[in-house]
Amino acid sequence: MPLPNGRGSVPDAEFVVSAGTPEMFPSDRLPEVAFLGRSNVGKSSLINALVGRRGLAFTSNTPGRTQTINFYRVDGATYFVDLPGYGYARVPIEHKLEWKKLIEQYLENRDTLRLSCLILDTRRGWMEKDLDLKRWLEDRGRPYLVIATKTDKANQSEQGRGLNAIRKEGVEPLLFSALTGRGVREIWQAIAKTLQTR
Repeated sequence: MPLPNGRGSVPDAEFVVSAGTPEMFPSDRLPEVAFLGRSNVGKSSLINALVGRRGLAFTSNTPGRTQTINFYRVDGATYFVDLPGYGYARVPIEHKLEWKKLIEQYLENRDTLRLSCLILDTRRGWMEKDLDLKRWLEDRGRPYLVIATKTDKANQSEQGRGLNAIRKEGVEPLLFSALTGRGVREIWQAIAKTLQTR
């Protein structure tokens, strides 16, 4: 079975910092790949699958558990960056505003950010906040991938409807399943291609 990074070896991945302020972001200027999406869409499961380590990024059935920006160093050469999910988190409004400010500071000012992975639930497609983020990335010329998760939770017709709805925004999503590992190689290839060309 091919291993996650497509090079014949499992990536060396480590948790570096959980940053609650920009001052805590790593300063070693490695290229960064950010993972963005609604709460409980599967960002942490995707990161774990990409690095072949089940428990590296914390996963939970409770939306909103990621409340800081988490940096994971991969092969000593790249950071995977897990940003707080937007949407369902049951937290006070002032906390949500703090997360929003932190995410905006990261996306707006981080010049080591090379690629954003915009993650959608296949069954739900685009929500308004997803579209807002897509437009924001496009307006600023930020490269991004759209990744459709939880494909194993949708039957064939649900999956077809969901993917068609995603494609109406002019993008071809990469498909991912945390259960089967579907899409890991393709996502790695897309990430590697972007990092090599920037």
